[in-house]
Amino acid sequence: MKNKSVIEEADDVRRAVEMVQLGARMQMLEVETRLSREKLLKIYKEVRGASPPKGMLPFSTDWFMTWQPNVHSSLFMNLYRYFTGPAGVQGLDAILKSYHLYLDHIEAGVIEPALSLTRAWTLVRFFDADLLQMAACTRCGGEFVVHAHDPVHDYVCGLCNMPSRAGSARRKTTTRKAVAPTRKAASASSRKAVVA
Repeated sequence: MKNKSVIEEADDVRRAVEMVQLGARMQMLEVETRLSREKLLKIYKEVRGASPPKGMLPFSTDWFMTWQPNVHSSLFMNLYRYFTGPAGVQGLDAILKSYHLYLDHIEAGVIEPALSLTRAWTLVRFFDADLLQMAACTRCGGEFVVHAHDPVHDYVCGLCNMPSRAGSARRKTTTRKAVAPTRKAASASSRKAVVA
C-alpha cells in the first residue's frame, strides 16, 4: 500500500462507499479494493452507521437454481454479459453497473430484489470458476442460469414452466395487506353498532 497513488486510493474509497451503499459484505470489499481492513471498517461504519455483519459468504450454487432466485440471477447475468461484451466494461465496474440496472428493472416492476450485491458478485465468481453457465430456454429463447455441464438440449426455464407455488408468498402478503384494513373497518363498525 506504500506505493499506491492518492488517485488509486481515492478510487478504491469511492468504490468501497458505493459497494457498502449497495449492501456489500466485508469479504467483497476486501477482495475488490486495495484498502486495509481497518479503513474498510471505518468506511462501512460511516456509511451504514453500524458494524458489518459477520459470517460466511454464500457458497452454494444451488440457491441460484430455485425459481425466484434463478429468474433474478438470470436477469442480472444477462445484463452483466451485455456490459462485459458489447459495452466493453470489465471487472467490478461491470458488476456494479449490472447491479444498478438490475435494481432499476426490479424497482420498475415494484417487486423486492431477490439478489443482493454480494450474491451477484458470488454469481459472477461461480461463472468464472465454471460452476454455472447460461442455457437458452427451448420455449421462449431466454438465457437462464443453470449448473455447468448439465444437459441443456431440452431446457425449459422457470418462467415457461412455473412451479405451482411460484409467487404465492407475494400473493399472501398482498392479500394480508388488503384484508387488514377491511378487518379494522368491520370491527370499528361492529363497535359502533354495540354502542348504539
